[in-house]
Amino acid sequence: MIKPDLTMTLPDTIGRAHFVGIGGSGMSGIARLFLQAGVLVTGSDRVENGYTQALRELGAEIHIGHEASNVGDADTLVVTGALWQDNPEYQYALAHDIPVLHRSQALAWLTRGERLVAVAGAHGKSGTTGMLATALVELGADPSFVNGAVIEGLETNARRGESDLFVIEADESDGSFLLYDTAVALILNIDDDHLDHYGSYDAVEDAFVTFADKARELVVISADDNGARAVLPRISHQHVVTFGQSETADVRVTGISTVGPVGFTLRWRGREFPVQLTLPGRHHAHNAAGAFAVLVHLGIDPDRAAVALQSYGGTHRRFELHGTVGGVSVYDDYAHHPAEVRAVLEAARSVVGDGRIIAVHQPHTYSRTQRLAKEFADTLESYADETVVLDVFGAREDPVPGVTGALVSESFHDASKVAFIADWQEASDYTAKIARDGDFVITLGCGDVYRIVPQLLESLRRADG
Repeated sequence: MIKPDLTMTLPDTIGRAHFVGIGGSGMSGIARLFLQAGVLVTGSDRVENGYTQALRELGAEIHIGHEASNVGDADTLVVTGALWQDNPEYQYALAHDIPVLHRSQALAWLTRGERLVAVAGAHGKSGTTGMLATALVELGADPSFVNGAVIEGLETNARRGESDLFVIEADESDGSFLLYDTAVALILNIDDDHLDHYGSYDAVEDAFVTFADKARELVVISADDNGARAVLPRISHQHVVTFGQSETADVRVTGISTVGPVGFTLRWRGREFPVQLTLPGRHHAHNAAGAFAVLVHLGIDPDRAAVALQSYGGTHRRFELHGTVGGVSVYDDYAHHPAEVRAVLEAARSVVGDGRIIAVHQPHTYSRTQRLAKEFADTLESYADETVVLDVFGAREDPVPGVTGALVSESFHDASKVAFIADWQEASDYTAKIARDGDFVITLGCGDVYRIVPQLLESLRRADG
């Protein structure tokens, strides 16, 4: 794992930029904006995907596979934190004194001098960033944005606008959200995640306090989330707005209806604003309240802000339907923490009707799996009818002896509701065998679990045939 040097001074110019891991959701968005800014872009990744194809069409030179020769005559190397230190392109840059920027530093370079809205939190960042970007576009504000997922309706994860507004998903996992010159800080929640970087939960809280107090204009923070409430008294910023269902919230969510797409009312300064989203899940109501507070601060009329939020249609890899075979619908979601898994499965429950929910869970990183196996098991057992657990997606970590997906499955109280199956084809066939008309199959994880979706659909077709 490569961590950003938060003390590094950003360069005045980038020159020709080479992105290592350019096909990632975050990296591709930054590369897209570099191209739109007139920067010559090359890049590499392990496999071809939709992001690499789109960047090629915009003029980027993309290599599949990592080789030192891919760097060419680049003036700057941009890397993702998930990169291993022994990557040949990274090592070539170090050996030839080519400046290396972490992707967060490249994003900080792009946002210099802009009125930056940074969305932070352990969960919900991509969705809320997408909601804000969609609403601002709908309102004609023409913002720039970079998101960790493609936004439905806008059909991109990044775009350069003409206004000075810039909305980003600010990643707290490695502390890089502290790099940005933030005008408006939106904090959705704070959880005991990414302890591999921070070392302790106290350090996580400290980072969020620093992030909030650095905001030049406003802090918008959840009044419902336990972690956010705990740090609120420590925030010294002069302008803080809270949101949520709490009676103390400045923007209060009331009357949530979770039968089908979520509807609710926002109360602000003695007025009520009804909102009906197109997506299921009460977590969207919470996120919309935070987005509403930001929009109103930016000068948007509150009636127009509430209406604009309704134009948001979701993001890719967030409860995304990929197909239905024999009455069984297959969804994919990025959820990789127990709180996220619960939110997704609750949303699914509100629309599945008489059908069942079959979760296909890929644990992400050995450290998180080892620490949260029981929480994952409790959540999956409580909110899914059946669960298939795959093996761990290690991401940036080396394997840990004894840490496999079996840690999750063995933590279930009722062993009949779970199966640990490491082989993907066997897992797909097993899922198809137990699925029936009306069921939802939902893949869960931020690794490569989305790649099992075609296998699931094919197994369902064979079982249906």
